[in-house]
Amino acid sequence: MSIRLFWIGITFLAVPASFVAAPYPTELLLQHVPTLVGLVLLTIATARFQVSLVSFVCSLSFLWIHLIGARWIYSFVPYDEWSTALTGYSISEVFGWERNHYDRMVHLTSGLLGLPVFSELLQTYCRLRPLPAGLLALSCVLAIGAAYEVLEWQIAIVFSPAMAESYNGQQGDVWDAQKDLALAWLGATLCLPVIYDWTPSSVGNGDEI
Repeated sequence: MSIRLFWIGITFLAVPASFVAAPYPTELLLQHVPTLVGLVLLTIATARFQVSLVSFVCSLSFLWIHLIGARWIYSFVPYDEWSTALTGYSISEVFGWERNHYDRMVHLTSGLLGLPVFSELLQTYCRLRPLPAGLLALSCVLAIGAAYEVLEWQIAIVFSPAMAESYNGQQGDVWDAQKDLALAWLGATLCLPVIYDWTPSSVGNGDEI
């Protein structure tokens, strides 16, 4: 547990560190509300419950993916600059992309990384068998994704259009919410065959990380 709490502590420290020279500090503050909620919930779960290694790694990994997106407000994550510096090639040029797709990747990973977490919760507290737990976990991923899209819509109504656009990351796409949910579904569907017979006890609950 101590090693897991150490990694959670590092992630907590990364939140204020992300404000150093942040290009959009006001929007970043709003983006970090779910970051802190997720970290608090993960801390409580780690301290009070026997969270499997798989669920812990999936949860912490998703928080870091979100933290990176929040730092640059999703629409401006400079992955093209990173890929050019590392390989000499721009990802957008290679695939012919005209928009920043970091937000799309995050929604895909919400399904990939969220399915094991919800499956464990359903197996542990609802006593479901692995396969029905996995199928219901897929529904949970979509339900939470849809609720988050509604939250983004409400933010767009409350705040100014410029700030809402920065937070939502629509980049002018009127079908952004539908595409985000479709990618979350795809990620969860791809993960389901991998974990359909997975049980939390099969990988233990030790401090492997």
